[in-house]
Amino acid sequence: MGTYFAIVTCRNSEDDIRAALTSLKDQTFAPQYVIVVDDGSTDKTSEILTQTKQSWQSLYVIKHDDLGYDISRVVRNWNEAIIYSRSKELAHTTYHMIATDDTTYPPGYAEELVNFMDNNSNIAIASGDYTKYMPEKPHGAGRFVRNSFFEQTHWGGLYPELMGYESAILYESERLGYCYAILPDARFQHSRPLGKHHKFYEFGASMKTLGYHPVFVWGRFAKYLATGEVTGRIGAFNMLYYYLSYKPKTIGYDRLYDDQLRKFVREIQKRRMLSAISGKKPEKYRQ
Repeated sequence: MGTYFAIVTCRNSEDDIRAALTSLKDQTFAPQYVIVVDDGSTDKTSEILTQTKQSWQSLYVIKHDDLGYDISRVVRNWNEAIIYSRSKELAHTTYHMIATDDTTYPPGYAEELVNFMDNNSNIAIASGDYTKYMPEKPHGAGRFVRNSFFEQTHWGGLYPELMGYESAILYESERLGYCYAILPDARFQHSRPLGKHHKFYEFGASMKTLGYHPVFVWGRFAKYLATGEVTGRIGAFNMLYYYLSYKPKTIGYDRLYDDQLRKFVREIQKRRMLSAISGKKPEKYRQ
């Protein structure tokens, strides 16, 4: 059976972090190790992590100074955890799991995901679900990533430190000939409301940096507005506003992805829109 390690990023998570880590420790198929990146917590999070580590030898904690809240550091912290696992020569695993400080998983969650991916070698990325609707893509939290795929990516076994990195990895999986999947029966709990901090700024702005087709964006806006799914109706307006108004930077986290990926994203979206219009079954990109 494939193995995995888990990454958890947190900041001022004293109300949630203990439960989040306990749910990973109590998995019927446990992670080889868990790396927590504490991004400058000023509450009791660091104390809780120290206490937890005393009885959990395979828990590793990276502690940062407090530099204030900055959403762009999340992906940087993921990469720091991956680099840490390599530099410390921790076990090389089949998968890595992206967990968060506000998610808890039932005991059989990891076993179900790993079994599924072991039996479907074409799946690069998969997650369970916590919502009341069927998502279009695997969630960021609860996501398992096949490391043999990940090491082939355009970014050389790390995440792109650009806005929209969660979607970029999914498109990269398709570009390399893989699929991704959502397992709706693998349920987990997510306590922090989506959009609480960013108000769907990154949803809209990253559509621009990734090169989303304008018709695809308007279609997604219409769907979210009509159904209230994912963003809620106010969030749908925020998403569209940020897509229309955002001006990408030339360097840093807010810059455009390379032309090759942006062209690929548009081509994929064109094919899906044509499939929807024709009524033909779209290409298989989820299970």
